Amino acid sequence: MKRFTYQSLPSRVVFGPGSLAELPREIEAMGAHRALVLCTPEQRGLAERVVALLGDRAAGVFDRAVMHVPIETAREAREVARQLGADCAVAIGGGSTTGLGKAIALDSGLPILAVPTTYAGSEMTPIYGITEAGLKKTGKDIRVLPRTVIYDPELSLGLPVGLSVTSGINAIAHAAEGLYSVDANPVISLMAQEGIAALGRALPMIKANPGDVTARSDALYGAWLCGTVLGAVGMALHHKLCHTLGGSFNLPHAETHTIVLPHALAYNAAAVPEAMARIVTALGGTSAAQAVFDLARDNGAPVALKDIGMKEADLDRACEIAMSNQYPNPRPLEAGAIRRLLQDAFEGRRPG
Repeated sequence: MKRFTYQSLPSRVVFGPGSLAELPREIEAMGAHRALVLCTPEQRGLAERVVALLGDRAAGVFDRAVMHVPIETAREAREVARQLGADCAVAIGGGSTTGLGKAIALDSGLPILAVPTTYAGSEMTPIYGITEAGLKKTGKDIRVLPRTVIYDPELSLGLPVGLSVTSGINAIAHAAEGLYSVDANPVISLMAQEGIAALGRALPMIKANPGDVTARSDALYGAWLCGTVLGAVGMALHHKLCHTLGGSFNLPHAETHTIVLPHALAYNAAAVPEAMARIVTALGGTSAAQAVFDLARDNGAPVALKDIGMKEADLDRACEIAMSNQYPNPRPLEAGAIRRLLQDAFEGRRPG
């Protein structure tokens, strides 16, 4: 076995149907007294439910979380937290809301409690992303890692099937890249394979019956593991491409990950056969890239960038951005091959 370094991250997880009821106790355990509740405009009702649950511990609601965390929104939320005297934040929702909480924590050190309602996995990582002047900048800082995460599968029952599938494959992307990250290790590889397998089981079951709490629990369990992988190791080509497409061309986050992942895996396949074999074991089939593509296509997710707002005229610029400030990747980045990858993803071709 090769030498490796494994760094665990300090976080507390409360998991299970109905676990949102534990929120007041978990806020108290953090030593906090006034929580600013963060959400998107669409999830204001869920945020109000949290406010009712917290009672006097609720400082208010900030309901303007959006994709890719524009720096202007982050600054506004920080100021609202300061004005209300909040000493913690509760981020309830998906990756956009968790990302906003992280942006607040990065500047102020305010502790974050995350209540995920999607399978983004961001709640398990010290990774943040903030978009400024059309470019999404990412980084790692232990201050942004949520102190506590409450996983309540019942809160994801209303997540539409389409978003459930893309959110789940977004999570799979975290684990897939963890398998061939420059700092991959055997512990993380076990988590990655198990997380991919859990989501591979759960997503078809959710499509068949969106109200299946067992399937929703499996999906959240998988998202937890995949997010833990992402938080413990570095990212590679897939995430560089998705940060480029999302931050510079404002494409939807989960859908972008869903579409790009099969092509990024195909690009790297020959360089990391052991990682690809683990993905095949988790999902079945004979090709990791094709297994992920088929999981998306067969469960109704988009498979072409042209279908989620990307313009073909922007592919050259996307390639140019992706080639700059490269993330470590097992196969060297070649501009011509990356451009072909983007074209394949644009057209929605099944990897060969």
